[in-house]
Amino acid sequence: MLLCRVSAVSQTLTRWGRRSHRGGGLLHRALSFSSSRCHVVSPGEVSAKPAEAGSAPGLYRDTVLLPRSEFPMRLTGQKLLDRELQIQQECGFADLYSWQRERKAKKEFCLHDGPPYANGDPHVGHALNKILKDIRNRFEMLRGRQVHYIPGWDCHGLPIELKALGELGTSGLSPMQIRQKARQFAEGAIARQKAAFQRWGLMADWDQCYYTYDGAYEAAQLKVFQEMHGKVASVVRFDPVSVPCRTALAEAELEYNPEHVSRAIYATFPLSTLPPEMASEESGVSVLVWTTQPWTIPANQAVCYMPNAQYSVVKRADNSQLLLVATERTASVAALLATELESIGTFTGSQLEGGICKHPTIPDKEVPLLPANHVTMAKGTGLVHTAPAHGMEDYSVASQFKLPVECMVDEDGKFTDLAGPELQHLCVMTEGTDKVISMLAECGALLKEEQCVHSYPYDWRTKQPVVIRPSKQWFINTASLKDKAKEALQKVRVLPESARGSLLTMLDRRTYWCISRQRSWGVPIPVFYHRETGEALINKHTVSHLAELFKEKGSDCWWELPIETLLPDQVLKNSKAGPVTDYVRGEDVLDIWFDSGASWAAVLEESDSRADAYVEGKDQIGGWFQSSLLTSVAVRNKAPYKSLVVHGFAVSEKGEKMSKSLGNVVDPDVVINGGKDPSVPAYGADVLRWWVAESNVFSEVQIGPTALNSARDSIGKLRNTLKFLLGNLQGFDPRVQAVDPKEMHYIDQYMLHQLREYSIKVTDAYSEFDAGRAIRVLQAFITRDLSSFYFSIIKDRLYCDPEDSLGRRSCQTVLEEILDGVTRSIAPILPHLAEEVYLHAPGHDGGETLFKSGWIKSSSVWRRPGLEEAVEGACAIRDSFLSSIPGKNAAQYDLTIAIEPGLLFELMESLQEEATSTSSQLAELMTVARVNLASGLPRDLPPDAPLSHGTFLINLEGGVIREDSAYSIAAVPTSAARCPRCRRYTADSADCLCPRCQTIVSQAH
Repeated sequence: MLLCRVSAVSQTLTRWGRRSHRGGGLLHRALSFSSSRCHVVSPGEVSAKPAEAGSAPGLYRDTVLLPRSEFPMRLTGQKLLDRELQIQQECGFADLYSWQRERKAKKEFCLHDGPPYANGDPHVGHALNKILKDIRNRFEMLRGRQVHYIPGWDCHGLPIELKALGELGTSGLSPMQIRQKARQFAEGAIARQKAAFQRWGLMADWDQCYYTYDGAYEAAQLKVFQEMHGKVASVVRFDPVSVPCRTALAEAELEYNPEHVSRAIYATFPLSTLPPEMASEESGVSVLVWTTQPWTIPANQAVCYMPNAQYSVVKRADNSQLLLVATERTASVAALLATELESIGTFTGSQLEGGICKHPTIPDKEVPLLPANHVTMAKGTGLVHTAPAHGMEDYSVASQFKLPVECMVDEDGKFTDLAGPELQHLCVMTEGTDKVISMLAECGALLKEEQCVHSYPYDWRTKQPVVIRPSKQWFINTASLKDKAKEALQKVRVLPESARGSLLTMLDRRTYWCISRQRSWGVPIPVFYHRETGEALINKHTVSHLAELFKEKGSDCWWELPIETLLPDQVLKNSKAGPVTDYVRGEDVLDIWFDSGASWAAVLEESDSRADAYVEGKDQIGGWFQSSLLTSVAVRNKAPYKSLVVHGFAVSEKGEKMSKSLGNVVDPDVVINGGKDPSVPAYGADVLRWWVAESNVFSEVQIGPTALNSARDSIGKLRNTLKFLLGNLQGFDPRVQAVDPKEMHYIDQYMLHQLREYSIKVTDAYSEFDAGRAIRVLQAFITRDLSSFYFSIIKDRLYCDPEDSLGRRSCQTVLEEILDGVTRSIAPILPHLAEEVYLHAPGHDGGETLFKSGWIKSSSVWRRPGLEEAVEGACAIRDSFLSSIPGKNAAQYDLTIAIEPGLLFELMESLQEEATSTSSQLAELMTVARVNLASGLPRDLPPDAPLSHGTFLINLEGGVIREDSAYSIAAVPTSAARCPRCRRYTADSADCLCPRCQTIVSQAH
């Protein structure tokens, strides 16, 4: 195959963006194009008045083949909305997914839908995510693949439960009452979201979706839990508890507020038994501790020191009080207390062993001094108040020294009766803290209170600080899965690649995954507890039986059925367990991330299959992407996806996060249907889809009037081009009138070649999830290759040649291929517009739809040796000529092209066999009156004739043939008159038809 390498690539390419001196690209010229007829104003006379009926040009108006089309130039307002809904109905949008699932296909494309949360109305984040997925699905379906895409919803969880209950709260409601209200709320949200997704044109079987509250889904989830049982355990954990939500939280549900303000205190614990090394010192020494959580003082079981640090007994200058503090912290404590501290004695930490303190607020309670490696000297006094019920490090000390672990705080964050009558029922973070501090002050143990600004965990939903308390939680030890998960990720393609680092970082951060929640709306953890020992009963027999029950009846049966049905005799026997009366069912439910993370097992067709792609926002890096990976690696030793596409968030036009308080929320329903205010237009669904496609989805995606108006205008320009193509194909049937490419004009063959290049580029862009690049390729093709080049060249042949002539049919054949290719290329993004065009397009029977007819049908036959070189060589010459007559009408010139014998001359001869011509392909390309092709310039040129020179590098057969050819151009005003019919300067005299038009008109009569 012959290839061309143009010497000055940039020079050659500029021709595409340059407007023709004959009046520019057809879409830039003065064009009156109604729904039925189009009047083209003469090049060079754009400002002239249209010819009157009795004038010479008016006599021949009916002999000119002007564009005709019923395709509307613009659709706005209610007409646009009605047309989109009509297209959806007529073109079978609702049945398209089922149709493509039933057809035979060699390959399948599986995009597994990450379930949106069923807790509210559809928003632009949904639009960004769902439309991005639909663009890829429609592209793959058009390519002939069988698309597997089942939409789903995440239906359980605390936010739904809270919204469903509203002001009712959980007081007095049974678990089943709570579940019923939560289910009703979720169903309403799903219905609203589903309706919106359908209006956006998403391709799916909306009657076959997945829901995490379906019994079959829950059964599949339990099977994953069963497979992971060896990696799941129930232990005492010190978990952050959301007081408003009354449940333990996972690390992913925490936000750390660096501006949290705590009431920090310095309090004394009098030494009742001095360490042996201090026996000779004065009595009355008190250990000074510092804490930012005064409410934990009642739970104190010890005071810890650092074994290798130095400690001092110091005497206050203001009141002679003796305090034990770390030597390193003495100066800071003195400044804090605003007094001098005199050192009485110094000890190493290990010498404090054996000391016992009195608890400051609980009479007769004593707590030991104990060594601990977690003690630091960064803040405080170097002596740490230790409450084993409210911290993992404290709990470790308690475990080592067999200290009691008393939790005095309930799930509501209030003191229990264990804290004593003064504190019982007080909220620990507010009035409980006040009371503890006042109790310390009353007994003389409070030396100082100060405000401390520090980072503290908050519940991401309620934005309230959490309470750390012990509870028995189910968790997955992800440490044992991390290496396998990382190895699996290496085989996954990540778009953008920069997101891979975030995925790995989030994996590293998760040391464990708490999968239990103390709520009612969720999938119950399938565990039974022995009434006396508390030992958990869970194994493959119990879980398999429950999975079957859930599949048949749904997880409500956990609360509805008697325990004898949940735990029948045969299961007990297989489990080697005692009588059913020894057991009670567990009350915790599974974390919703486990719910959705098991979706691969419930939705993908085969248990060992992987989805081709997961496509979600960047917030899922630590969410669904990770929970899906961990569950799949634990059960199957592989990732559930072949590729991950991570997109950004939708933000306001100013780049701000959307919020009702800022008033910058963009509602997709208002985008499509318009607002109550007439100034807020109805854009329709295709504008919303174009906004998604055009955006750089791998960063934050801005939306607002500017972006939406730009999308609308871009679609309007596209409609203009499509209308021009349809108008010039009126009456043309490609099935019987198409011209074989080998018989076409070279410029037409060249455009087929360009169309093939375009189809390759746009196909590659869609394959990379880069619809934005597909749009840029489309716009460049329309603006550069069509409007500014091809359309401006072919109009004479298209409008003025005989209707059935080879030249005109050749041109129409190409226009039909371009229309078909462009329409198919925009179909994944603009399905409504694409189907609307297809309804008007020639070459297919009524009732056919574009989406059932495949992708762009470009052919390798369109690429012919020497074709590109001939046309691009002529275009380079044309550029030189046009630049020599700036501001003048090219159509009024005769052009002489002088080329010495060689390859370039032979290429130009293929476009014009005779030495001079007004109708050759070369003359058409040059857009002039006449072209003279010679080996040298004539000697009798007028002295003012514009001259230009240039070279063109011909590179054929991969460099085997190379020739740098020179050319010269001379332009002379033509002596011919303008033809009143075709308006070219090819007539013998004024008001006289040119020879071609004479023949056409005479034959018409």
